[in-house]
Amino acid sequence: MTEAILQQVLGQIRVLDQYLRQVQRAVQERLVPPQHTQKRRAFYRALRTSGLVRRIKTRPASDIVPRRLVQVQGPPVSQTIIEERFFS
Repeated sequence: MTEAILQQVLGQIRVLDQYLRQVQRAVQERLVPPQHTQKRRAFYRALRTSGLVRRIKTRPASDIVPRRLVQVQGPPVSQTIIEERFFS
């Protein structure tokens, strides 16, 4: 019984997550100045009509959320990555 309830709740969370993404996308569209939105739509329309692309994917919601910077000790992370890739 408990497992069935858990599965039901998880299913509802997935549905709510989809709605949340739609709402978040709609809010972001309203926050962007109308001129910018019109230019972007015209650009995408031109890409589609020229045949360069077939479909324009929407940005994932994770791209919209601002990320917090993390302070690290030592050399910059980019330098560490380069050194590990080329000198290992």
